[in-house]
Amino acid sequence: MTRTLVSRQGFAVRLACRTVGISTSSYYYQSKGKAEDEQIADCLIKLTQANKRWGFKLCFFYLRNVQGVVWNHKRVYRIYKELALNLPIKPRLRLQRKQSAPLAVPTAANQVWSMDFMSDALADGRRLRLLNVIDDFNREALAMDVALSIPSEQVIRYLERTIEQRGKPKEIRVDNGPEYISERLISWTESQGIRLNYIQPGKPYQNAYIERFNRTVREELLNMYIFDSLEQAELLVTQWQWQYNNVRPNMAIGGIPPQFKAA
Repeated sequence: MTRTLVSRQGFAVRLACRTVGISTSSYYYQSKGKAEDEQIADCLIKLTQANKRWGFKLCFFYLRNVQGVVWNHKRVYRIYKELALNLPIKPRLRLQRKQSAPLAVPTAANQVWSMDFMSDALADGRRLRLLNVIDDFNREALAMDVALSIPSEQVIRYLERTIEQRGKPKEIRVDNGPEYISERLISWTESQGIRLNYIQPGKPYQNAYIERFNRTVREELLNMYIFDSLEQAELLVTQWQWQYNNVRPNMAIGGIPPQFKAA
C-alpha cells in the first residue's frame, strides 16, 4: 500500500509510511533471507560433521561467541531443525535424591582444581588410563595425561609439570581412589601447601565439575575413536584438549570457551 501511494499518488515516502502506519525502515527493508539461510545451513553442516556430539546450543554459541556472527538464535534453530541435525535423546531413569548443596564457584583461577581418572582401551585390548585436571573457575582443562598405568608417583610428576606452567592451586578436589589417598601424594601436597579436599565415598556429585568434564570427554573424544597405539591416543587427546579450551563453547560459563574467561 505504501509503495502504491508513493508510485501512483506521488506521496513522499515519510508521509506514505505515516498514513499506512509503518516505519520508513520497513519500507526500505530488502530481504536477504535465502542466501543467508544457505550460509547458515552450510556452517551448521560443517560444524556438526566436524563435531558429531555438538547439539544446537554448542553450535549457536560457537557461531555467536567464537566466530562473531549476529544471526538470530530462532532463525538458526529453525534451519537446524529443517536439516534434521538434532542429536537423538536417550531417555534416562530419574532417581530421587536428597537435595545437595551446590558447589561453590571460585572467583579466580588456581583457587580450586578438580582431578579424576578415566578408563578406556586400545584396539589391542590393553587398558588405557586418562588423568584429567581442570580449574573450577573457568572449567579449563589444565592437564589430560594418557598412560597405560598412572601410579601416585606419576600423578605427582604430572601435577608438578602443570604447576610449573599454570601456578599452584590452593586446593585440589579428588575422590578416594588409591592414588589419591597414598602417603606419597599426601606428603607432597603438604610440602607444597596444597589442601587435598576429599569428597565423601559414593557421592561423585560432590566433584561435579570434573564429572561433567569427564562426560564431555567420553562423548566427544573417547567414544569417537578407536586408538591403535598409546602415541595416537596422546596426540588425539592433546588436540581435543586445545579445542576444548580455545574453541568449544562451555555452557557453564556463558557459552564461551574456557580461555575466553581466563583472558
